Amino acid sequence: MKKRVFVDTDIIYDLLAKREPFYSSAAQLFTLADEGKVHLYISALSLANIHYLISKKQSESQAKQILRKFKVLVHVTSLTDKIIDMALNSEFDDFEDAIQYFSALQNDVGILLTRNLKDYKKAEISVLTAQDFINL
Repeated sequence: MKKRVFVDTDIIYDLLAKREPFYSSAAQLFTLADEGKVHLYISALSLANIHYLISKKQSESQAKQILRKFKVLVHVTSLTDKIIDMALNSEFDDFEDAIQYFSALQNDVGILLTRNLKDYKKAEISVLTAQDFINL
Protein backbone atom coordinates (compact mmCIF):
# COMPACT_ATOMS: atom_id res chain seq x y z
CA MET A 1 0.00 0.00 0.00
CA LYS A 2 1.33 3.43 -0.93
CA LYS A 3 2.07 5.86 1.86
CA ARG A 4 -0.45 8.65 2.33
CA VAL A 5 1.37 11.89 3.09
CA PHE A 6 -0.02 15.35 3.84
CA VAL A 7 2.12 18.25 2.58
CA ASP A 8 2.15 21.67 4.24
CA THR A 9 2.06 24.87 2.19
CA ASP A 10 5.72 25.73 2.78
CA ILE A 11 6.94 22.60 1.00
CA ILE A 12 4.62 23.21 -1.95
CA TYR A 13 5.96 26.73 -2.26
CA ASP A 14 9.54 25.45 -1.99
CA LEU A 15 8.85 23.39 -5.10
CA LEU A 16 6.91 25.90 -7.17
CA ALA A 17 9.10 28.91 -6.34
CA LYS A 18 12.29 26.81 -6.45
CA ARG A 19 13.28 28.10 -3.01
CA GLU A 20 16.76 27.02 -2.06
CA PRO A 21 18.04 25.20 -0.10
CA PHE A 22 14.69 23.37 0.17
CA TYR A 23 13.84 22.93 -3.52
CA SER A 24 15.75 19.68 -3.98
CA SER A 25 13.94 17.74 -1.25
CA ALA A 26 10.58 19.15 -2.36
CA ALA A 27 11.31 18.13 -5.96
CA GLN A 28 12.29 14.63 -4.85
CA LEU A 29 9.06 14.32 -2.86
CA PHE A 30 6.82 15.37 -5.72
CA THR A 31 8.77 13.11 -8.09
CA LEU A 32 7.79 10.19 -5.84
CA ALA A 33 4.16 11.21 -6.32
CA ASP A 34 4.63 11.55 -10.08
CA GLU A 35 6.08 8.02 -10.15
CA GLY A 36 3.07 6.71 -8.19
CA LYS A 37 5.14 5.75 -5.14
CA VAL A 38 3.25 7.93 -2.63
CA HIS A 39 -0.14 9.62 -2.43
CA LEU A 40 0.27 13.28 -1.54
CA TYR A 41 -2.55 15.26 0.03
CA ILE A 42 -2.85 19.03 0.43
CA SER A 43 -5.49 21.30 1.88
CA ALA A 44 -7.69 23.42 -0.37
CA LEU A 45 -6.39 26.28 1.77
CA SER A 46 -2.84 25.56 0.59
CA LEU A 47 -3.90 25.80 -3.03
CA ALA A 48 -5.46 29.21 -2.40
CA ASN A 49 -2.42 30.42 -0.45
CA ILE A 50 0.01 29.18 -3.11
CA HIS A 51 -2.03 30.86 -5.84
CA TYR A 52 -1.80 34.14 -3.93
CA LEU A 53 1.97 33.83 -3.50
CA ILE A 54 2.64 32.83 -7.11
CA SER A 55 0.37 35.51 -8.55
CA LYS A 56 2.43 38.18 -6.78
CA LYS A 57 5.38 37.20 -9.02
CA GLN A 58 3.63 35.85 -12.13
CA SER A 59 0.61 36.87 -14.18
CA GLU A 60 -2.79 35.43 -13.25
CA SER A 61 -2.77 33.12 -16.27
CA GLN A 62 0.77 31.91 -15.48
CA ALA A 63 -0.19 31.28 -11.84
CA LYS A 64 -3.19 29.20 -12.87
CA GLN A 65 -1.12 27.26 -15.41
CA ILE A 66 1.48 26.43 -12.74
CA LEU A 67 -1.27 25.23 -10.40
CA ARG A 68 -2.98 23.16 -13.12
CA LYS A 69 0.29 21.30 -13.74
CA PHE A 70 0.95 20.90 -10.02
CA LYS A 71 -2.56 19.70 -9.14
CA VAL A 72 -2.15 16.41 -11.05
CA LEU A 73 0.43 15.37 -8.42
CA VAL A 74 -1.81 15.75 -5.36
CA HIS A 75 -5.19 15.04 -3.84
CA VAL A 76 -6.85 18.22 -2.57
CA THR A 77 -8.73 17.78 0.69
CA SER A 78 -11.86 19.76 1.46
CA LEU A 79 -11.82 22.47 4.07
CA THR A 80 -14.82 21.62 6.20
CA ASP A 81 -16.70 23.29 9.00
CA LYS A 82 -15.47 20.55 11.35
CA ILE A 83 -11.81 21.17 10.43
CA ILE A 84 -12.23 24.90 11.03
CA ASP A 85 -13.90 24.27 14.41
CA MET A 86 -11.14 21.87 15.44
CA ALA A 87 -8.46 24.37 14.40
CA LEU A 88 -10.16 27.26 16.21
CA ASN A 89 -10.50 25.23 19.40
CA SER A 90 -7.04 23.68 19.33
CA GLU A 91 -3.91 24.60 21.24
CA PHE A 92 -2.04 25.46 18.04
CA ASP A 93 -0.50 28.93 18.08
CA ASP A 94 -0.72 29.15 14.29
CA PHE A 95 -4.24 28.83 12.84
CA GLU A 96 -3.00 27.81 9.38
CA ASP A 97 -0.88 25.01 10.88
CA ALA A 98 -3.91 23.82 12.84
CA ILE A 99 -5.94 23.67 9.63
CA GLN A 100 -3.18 21.62 7.96
CA TYR A 101 -2.98 19.23 10.92
CA PHE A 102 -6.71 18.64 11.26
CA SER A 103 -7.07 18.28 7.49
CA ALA A 104 -4.55 15.44 7.66
CA LEU A 105 -6.33 13.82 10.62
CA GLN A 106 -9.79 14.09 9.06
CA ASN A 107 -8.51 12.45 5.88
CA ASP A 108 -6.74 9.57 7.69
CA VAL A 109 -3.30 10.69 6.55
CA GLY A 110 -0.72 9.58 9.12
CA ILE A 111 2.30 11.61 8.01
CA LEU A 112 2.49 15.39 7.74
CA LEU A 113 5.44 17.06 6.02
CA THR A 114 6.46 20.59 6.93
CA ARG A 115 9.50 22.73 7.60
CA ASN A 116 7.91 24.03 10.82
CA LEU A 117 8.37 20.98 13.05
CA LYS A 118 8.23 23.09 16.21
CA ASP A 119 4.65 24.10 15.41
CA TYR A 120 3.46 20.48 15.60
CA LYS A 121 4.91 19.39 18.96
CA LYS A 122 1.60 17.95 20.21
CA ALA A 123 0.79 16.11 16.98
CA GLU A 124 -0.58 12.60 17.22
CA ILE A 125 0.71 11.71 13.76
CA SER A 126 4.24 11.65 12.34
CA VAL A 127 5.52 15.11 11.45
CA LEU A 128 8.68 15.23 9.34
CA THR A 129 10.54 17.50 6.98
CA ALA A 130 10.47 16.54 3.30
CA GLN A 131 14.15 15.59 3.52
CA ASP A 132 13.55 13.36 6.57
CA PHE A 133 10.73 11.60 4.72
CA ILE A 134 12.91 11.04 1.65
CA ASN A 135 15.71 9.68 3.84
CA LEU A 136 13.30 7.01 5.12
